[in-house]
Amino acid sequence: MNTDKEHAEEKMINEAFQGMLNTYLASKHRKKVDIITRAFNFAKHAHKGVRRNSGEPYILHPIAVARVVSEEIGLGSTSICAALLHDVVEDTEYTVEDIANLFGPKIAQIVDGLTKISGGIFGDKASAQTENFKKLLLTMSEDIRVILIKIADRLHNMRTLEHMAPNKQYKIAGETLYIYAPIAYRLGLNKIKMELENLSFKYEHPEEYAGIEKKLAMTQAEREKLFADFTAPIKARLDEMGVKYTLLGRIKSPYSIWRKMQAKQLAFDEIFDILAVRIIFEPKNPKEEANECFNIYIALSHLYRTHPDRFRDWVNQPKTNGYQALHVTLMSNHGEWVEVQIRSQRMNDIAEQGVAAHWKYKESGYVEEDEVDLNKWLLTIKEILDDPQPDAMDFLDAIKLNLYSSEIFVFTPKGDIKTMPQGCTALDFAFSIHSVLGTHCIGAKVNHKLVPMSHVLESGDQVEVLTSKTQNVKPEWLSMVTTAKAKSKIQGILRREERAAHKEGERLMTEFVERENLTLDVHNTARLCRMLGFSEYEQLLIAIGRGSVTLGDAERSVLKGHSSSSNILGRLFRSNKKEAVDDLHLPIGHLQKIDKKRPLILTDEALQGSYHMADCCHPIPGDDVLGFIDDDGQIVIHQRKCPMATKLKAAYGNRIVAAQWSTHKLLHFSVSINIKGIDGVGVVNQITNVISRELNVNMERILIEAYDGIFDGTIRLRVHDVDDIKVICDNLKRLNNIRSVIRIDG
Repeated sequence: MNTDKEHAEEKMINEAFQGMLNTYLASKHRKKVDIITRAFNFAKHAHKGVRRNSGEPYILHPIAVARVVSEEIGLGSTSICAALLHDVVEDTEYTVEDIANLFGPKIAQIVDGLTKISGGIFGDKASAQTENFKKLLLTMSEDIRVILIKIADRLHNMRTLEHMAPNKQYKIAGETLYIYAPIAYRLGLNKIKMELENLSFKYEHPEEYAGIEKKLAMTQAEREKLFADFTAPIKARLDEMGVKYTLLGRIKSPYSIWRKMQAKQLAFDEIFDILAVRIIFEPKNPKEEANECFNIYIALSHLYRTHPDRFRDWVNQPKTNGYQALHVTLMSNHGEWVEVQIRSQRMNDIAEQGVAAHWKYKESGYVEEDEVDLNKWLLTIKEILDDPQPDAMDFLDAIKLNLYSSEIFVFTPKGDIKTMPQGCTALDFAFSIHSVLGTHCIGAKVNHKLVPMSHVLESGDQVEVLTSKTQNVKPEWLSMVTTAKAKSKIQGILRREERAAHKEGERLMTEFVERENLTLDVHNTARLCRMLGFSEYEQLLIAIGRGSVTLGDAERSVLKGHSSSSNILGRLFRSNKKEAVDDLHLPIGHLQKIDKKRPLILTDEALQGSYHMADCCHPIPGDDVLGFIDDDGQIVIHQRKCPMATKLKAAYGNRIVAAQWSTHKLLHFSVSINIKGIDGVGVVNQITNVISRELNVNMERILIEAYDGIFDGTIRLRVHDVDDIKVICDNLKRLNNIRSVIRIDG
């Protein structure tokens, strides 16, 4: 490298560090510049000569993470030092002990929590991605700053994701959307959560993202006029009241718009809550800020008509992540409903910076009751970790259940209030009180009425759990609960019972083999599994231990190497089981031949033999897709927006492969569309005429029902690609009676 370039890079690095330091010096934290500077110099030396994929010096990444930690999350010197050092142990020869000796045990503990576990120690099927995440959560339960810095690290990685290969982009974006954005939400980092979601959306669905951004830009002038007209009377009224305030227009994020379009099958023009108004005020008396929120609300209700079903009091009953505000929806003079959010400056800081803002206001004399809620949440996370899930997907689902959820308030028989997630059941409630109560639950009394364990609770319910000593946990209970705590407890008990059954099965099998003078080897145990319909020998032992399989003449014959007529009966009896081990094709070499750095090219020929279309989302040419290498070495093609694909990206990101279509309308794919409209004579004939005669598309199935003057139907078609679907939908929408035509995924 020439000297001029070295000087230019050195200047760039020093300017980046000084910029970060300036954000710290502008904060209210105690100024510990010396230790931060030492951490910067140490990290700079440790990463010397190393570059990111973008070609920039690596040290710029830790500096950027430290700036997010300081400026956007609001943390102090300990966290800034840990952010500067967060990759030193993982990427260099320095150890956690070195960090402890130089910077103290607290910074070393945080850096250790941020350091990924080395790969290769979890076995072929275990997810190292999930193990890293478990370690992160374990350390987080000791010091919340670990996850806050990790979120800052992920945010900067997402901001620079364009330099990664497509398969890495899908892995990181999927993991971000499935895990890190919900954690940011749960910790109250709403601004960061929104950016993480939008960046994930941008890389997973670039065309849809660009389309929504373009439409937002095209409708900006219209929203600005609505905002000005709507807020003019509000400004005048607040000025009369002597309120010191800021009025902001909050625009719904592209990801939120897209998700609503997907969930409710709406077009962009049908989304009416893109604009919201936020009133942020400085309370005249901090102790009276709740009353001042309601005074502003009363003033607004005199200006505009309020929506009776869209009032939310998050001031007196804060969300679990600490969020506080009054939400009210008002009818504008143009006939549009507009949501207004009323917050104090403190509430706004907490909404933007989450737990970091709690600490700031605690130092200022505010009492934060929801810090107790945060500790409860961390305790629940710890309980899940103490009972580890053997399956990466189960573990991630258990954690995810604790991240996103609306809340209800339920009362115990003594009148104590418990916060529970919306949709929870009486059995969830029982486990939330104590695992013993949940284990022996037989039902409940809700508002003094007897209900089953599966009864869904509502806010305000008073619940008394009924138990029996003879009751025990059953596998079907998993479908009766929604909370992570209940699921993890039930799964833990079932696994302990399974281990006991496995041990008993081993004992019975050993006794049988010794008594009959038989030999157990890989071949005859595989034949035995195949005969009885089990995919794994361990499953067979569990069944023997539970008494659902009894060892007898047929089993003796198979273990001696003879065939058995029971083979067919066994397969018929357990037709829902997977094929036996010997029937599975495990082309391990196939896994090694795949170049994951290059996208798979999905040609017409490949689709007929090499790859499998996922049954959960039924992708067709033109969809945004990716490939997943399953346990059998086969490549399954999923839509990128498919919920199962999102889980796979989060749990098994290293098996994700980018994919591109290269088809020429040779193959047909089954696709369903939903069609709604006004009922009338000949409507069905018009629809089928457009599809069959005008467009020459084959229909596999048509189901249309009419009621109260409207109709709703589903039609399954055979098409070549998404362009065919677009043409079909556009042509059907031109019919007079048709109100909506949308494709149904899955």
